[in-house]
Amino acid sequence: MSALPSPESGPTSRMDDALRAELIAFRRDLHMHPELGNQEVRTTAVLKERLELAGLAPRVLDSGTGLVCDVRPPGTEGQPLLGLRADIDALPIADTKTVPYRSTVPGRAHACGHDVHTSVVLGAGLVLARLAAEGRLTRPVRLLFQPAEEIMASGAADAIESGVLEGVGRMLALHCDPKLDAGLLGTRVGAITSAGDLVEVTLSGPGGHTARPHLTTDLVTAAARVATEVPALLARRVDTRAGMAITWGRLNTGHAANVIPQTAELSGTMRCLDIGAWHDAPDLVHAAVDEVAALYRAKSEIKYIRGVPPVVNDAESTAVLADAMAARFGADSVVETEQSLGGEDFSWYLQHVPGAMARLGVRSPSESSAAPRDIHQGDFDVDEHAITVGVDLLATAALRS
Repeated sequence: MSALPSPESGPTSRMDDALRAELIAFRRDLHMHPELGNQEVRTTAVLKERLELAGLAPRVLDSGTGLVCDVRPPGTEGQPLLGLRADIDALPIADTKTVPYRSTVPGRAHACGHDVHTSVVLGAGLVLARLAAEGRLTRPVRLLFQPAEEIMASGAADAIESGVLEGVGRMLALHCDPKLDAGLLGTRVGAITSAGDLVEVTLSGPGGHTARPHLTTDLVTAAARVATEVPALLARRVDTRAGMAITWGRLNTGHAANVIPQTAELSGTMRCLDIGAWHDAPDLVHAAVDEVAALYRAKSEIKYIRGVPPVVNDAESTAVLADAMAARFGADSVVETEQSLGGEDFSWYLQHVPGAMARLGVRSPSESSAAPRDIHQGDFDVDEHAITVGVDLLATAALRS
């Protein structure tokens, strides 16, 4: 493991060696037992047990998995809570690493770092609970362990409906970044992720013999034109700075070489960097698909399924994270990061309260920067010193904000 930078602040936010070792073991246990969205029964149970052991009172969310837990020092009733959010679900990806903590569940892996996110927020909660008992925490904190971040509809909506934002004044979150060394934090004011929605299109027509396409609705050609022309139309109907792009992942039509089919299906994702353009996206997609389909006399049915808006960090919340990181690990530990095209359902919380997400460096300095192990791949792994960094960062943010 790499050495951490020397801290500049006092020792109040640090965890001891015993807790550090416990959290690494906890993360490895989660890594060995990954659970998909809304199936995180074991993960929820082990979190609940550990928080109760610390004298806290976690509440399982109404959805049945995930939980919320407050660290509330005496005399802070009525003060707004600082929310710290982790996502707890895994991905339907095979773990291809050769490590002792490799996934024991076939076709399932923590390939996005949610095991790290969970361990970091748990660790921060345990540190803050100790500080609260010692009278050194002056504001209440809410720990949120959210299920189902990786699926649509995401778990954020259910968590919000469960009341997790009641009394919360600010939300903070971290996300693993394999492009940054452990010990670094990437921050950005404004949008740090992209919107991500699902688009499903069904085209229909009478079909017929390929010898007489003029008597049919040529759905193969119509589907091909929708696939190629709809993205081009959208690119000319919104400001290019909005970064709106639709990419198809599936096109299915026909079963025989000499038969024009009666249906064709396309599905793909809509990405958008700008939240204003994202609000207009469904109407724009419907109009573009209908326009192209009509040229080929095809009827079109469109399902536009909202995924997530961009995560838009406010300046004050971003500064809370950046200042805490700099105070704990030095000014050089904070770097500016770029906007990602990936989606993150933490964005739904920021539709209701101010907050920020930052990127937690998890790359080992010994790993090649030219080809880091990326998230959503079977060989993804982290430098576990990132857990120490994340815990101390969030605990320091709670103490300083």
